[in-house]
Amino acid sequence: MTRPGPLLGALVALALCMGSMAQAAITLPAGATLSFEEVDGGARYALPVGPHNGDTLPTILTEGEVTRRAWRLGGTGLTSFQILVDLRAQLVEDGYEIIFECDQKTCGGYGFRFATEVIGEPEMHVDFGDFQFLSARVPGDSGQFASLLVSRSASAAFIQMITVGPSDIATPDPGAVTAPTAADPGPAPVPDEATGDLGAAMSTIGRFILADLTFDTGSAALGPDRFDTLAALAAYLNDAPSARVALVGHTDAEGSLTANIAISQERAISVMDRLVSDHGVDPAQLEAKGIGYLAPIASNQTEEGRTRNRRVEAILVTE
Repeated sequence: MTRPGPLLGALVALALCMGSMAQAAITLPAGATLSFEEVDGGARYALPVGPHNGDTLPTILTEGEVTRRAWRLGGTGLTSFQILVDLRAQLVEDGYEIIFECDQKTCGGYGFRFATEVIGEPEMHVDFGDFQFLSARVPGDSGQFASLLVSRSASAAFIQMITVGPSDIATPDPGAVTAPTAADPGPAPVPDEATGDLGAAMSTIGRFILADLTFDTGSAALGPDRFDTLAALAAYLNDAPSARVALVGHTDAEGSLTANIAISQERAISVMDRLVSDHGVDPAQLEAKGIGYLAPIASNQTEEGRTRNRRVEAILVTE
């Protein structure tokens, strides 16, 4: 089935069985390659139906044949929202109703990203500052549900689709897509706001890079300086006692992923401890996580790039 619209051209067709409905086709932009596929004939999926509120994510538990897929789309200037809009229209045309839709801020940001199911890197990449999500269902007792998660890196877009249907439905044909060799998602673009005024960044994109912090390779020790970004973050949190921020540690690509995730977590904890001990921030307003080298903002091929990648970001969880 061919659909007109800006995302089309040479299209990749993904067949989705719709139970009692005729078989429909969701089309992906040209160049989309299947990077992950898993079909479980009898499984459960917690489908998000609302934003993360800082503590919990509202979901409904769906059961049946759960199909998880991810695609990588390189060489396109389409935004995450533009990609989602076309796929959403196709779902609606195919008989789905949209239950919930959000972007990185209205979803609940960092909290949403880690509370919902996401296929792992490098098959599916999610930029904390740029993602779109929706959940949908076929009305009635069809038992058919779907979710879409779209995000970008500097060089590619990533699409995750999870569908649920009656367990006796045949496995859908993924169409003429081929699995690519796993690749580094590449540096993610850094919005100008993320390194400008902290208050403005939190109110617009909900994310700020604590760019003046210093960490050596393989070390979690935060330097002794009184960093300006920590003072600004402390002032922001002290003026907004209901706000909660996740401190997310990042590393360069030297060493194993496991070791880098551990050191990035320790760096985030070091920053959290400094905010509490030196700036009087309420610990209840902070949490610390580490994701290693999975979200670079510069090339790991140069010392300058590796230095930029060794960082901690403040992600607004709730205002």
